[in-house]
Amino acid sequence: MAAPCSVKQIASVAEFRQHISDLPTECLAVIYFHASWATPCIDMSKHLNTKAAEIIATDPPQISFLALEAEELADVSEEYRVSQVPCLVFQRNNKVLDKVMGIDTDKVNLAINTHLGRSVLGGTGNPGLPPRQQVTRPPASANSGQAASTGVANGSSPVDDTKERSKDDLNAHLKQLVGAAPVMLFMKGTPSAPQCGFSRKTVAILRENGIKYGFFNILADDEVRQGLKEFSEWPTFPQVYVDGEFVGGLDILKEEFENDPEFLKGYSVNKVAA
Repeated sequence: MAAPCSVKQIASVAEFRQHISDLPTECLAVIYFHASWATPCIDMSKHLNTKAAEIIATDPPQISFLALEAEELADVSEEYRVSQVPCLVFQRNNKVLDKVMGIDTDKVNLAINTHLGRSVLGGTGNPGLPPRQQVTRPPASANSGQAASTGVANGSSPVDDTKERSKDDLNAHLKQLVGAAPVMLFMKGTPSAPQCGFSRKTVAILRENGIKYGFFNILADDEVRQGLKEFSEWPTFPQVYVDGEFVGGLDILKEEFENDPEFLKGYSVNKVAA
């Protein structure tokens, strides 16, 4: 029996470059950016491992799953404009075909099924789930509640309350983002390339204190940038959240560390296991 595919862990930028260059031009590369300590990434990793195991490996390969620690391989993350984790980039012949950010396993499955085709999906000739109906208006029925929870993000919400649903969806997305990692930094740019002095100083403080943190580049998503100001009731960036709760900006972060040397110690890279 043919062996299934698996997710290959990439440890360095050089290894990533070499692997990508070795892939056949027709091979679909699924590039998975994650943080091993972030709960959403743990869930996505399980899903991706399961999905890969459902696909038969071929020679030459038609699909390759690569997993990269976003913070460890910051140069690659910046190259692909990764503003949050988990993030999956679908690429063929060095051309990005699709990108899925956050926890949305349906979108991941759809992207794989769409860009891979039917030939190697379990050897069944089944191309997988059909694309969601993104332009067909859902019928006004008892199922409308389901459409609100699964279809709005795909543009299929009824037209009579689009504005209200859009705001609800944004708030739900922001709530997910602020809780994506125990310590979340919303900044201008990325930790390896901050695009304002305040963001640069905030990154330096977190690094000096050995704090593990996730980040989101608010310059990559204007809707998030504007929405977060209202969501946190704080008009400027950077912004720091801890366990989903807003802490403050650069000045407050500095004060907290000055007043309490143990501040955020529980989120330190060198935290001792209990």
